[in-house]
Amino acid sequence: MEQNNGTEVIEFILLGFAAQHKFWHIFFVVFLLIYIIILVGNIGVILLIKINSSLHTPMYFFLQQLAFVDLCYASAITPKMLGNFIGTKPSISFTGCAVQLLVYGTFVTSDSYILASMAVDRYVAICHPLHYPVVMSRRFCVQLLVGSYIMGLLNAFVNTGFTFSLKFCKSNAINHFFCDVPPILALSCSRIDFNVMLLAGFVGFNLSLTVLVVIFSYAYILAAILRISSASGRKKAFSTCASHLTAVTIFCGTLSYMYVRHGTDKSQEQEKVASVFYSIMIPMLNPLIYSLRNQDMLEALKHLGNKCS
Repeated sequence: MEQNNGTEVIEFILLGFAAQHKFWHIFFVVFLLIYIIILVGNIGVILLIKINSSLHTPMYFFLQQLAFVDLCYASAITPKMLGNFIGTKPSISFTGCAVQLLVYGTFVTSDSYILASMAVDRYVAICHPLHYPVVMSRRFCVQLLVGSYIMGLLNAFVNTGFTFSLKFCKSNAINHFFCDVPPILALSCSRIDFNVMLLAGFVGFNLSLTVLVVIFSYAYILAAILRISSASGRKKAFSTCASHLTAVTIFCGTLSYMYVRHGTDKSQEQEKVASVFYSIMIPMLNPLIYSLRNQDMLEALKHLGNKCS
């Protein structure tokens, strides 16, 4: 800390988990293994889709991008967290904290919009199969992807900019394992009413919009599936949506819980657990969900295995 017309924070201390210092070796090994699985799983999905021409469809285009953003926002958090487990001082510079929040915020928001884009893709594929190649053109898919990144950048730049323009004089100890807006705002001696409204507005808008897109898409999908006469046809249609619905439910559910429960000291430890789930566990689970429950991905893996053997 330096004194300059008050207290100027030049670094933050990341307090991490309550039992972190006592069981640091267990935490380090567990999260290192999770991060290795994240790297292998998501890079594997990206490469598998890239090298297999049968997977060059809009559905797998978005899945490839989902793997990329999962990899990016998990990597914005996990390496620093691993370093803090084994370091003597779990600190992060003021600039480093801002950059971490900016990168994390960009990709985690983009993630929700890509999931919504995947719901639109499934809606067109099942409800309007004859128009699918025209509607889900390469240009339209790229436009959806660019829009996802624009919304992510907008959310991250606005919240990061307003958060780090505050004065911090209460403490420099963030009660979290990474730089997120709510625990940083708790350290400010400035008025944070506008920042809280801004965060609630952006999170509420992004979650509401993407969840509504998913709900309306699947309402039409369900109606279309129920009109399919054959049981095998209904089963096939349901199977193409099951993985995506699982991923959306886990992601949006934990993210919503994070911000609804924010406030009390008791909820802060619960928020950390929820944060672990959506920032680290979900990037690990998504490749498994989409690979193990997707026949096309399994066939592509078998084909690749046969070529390599």
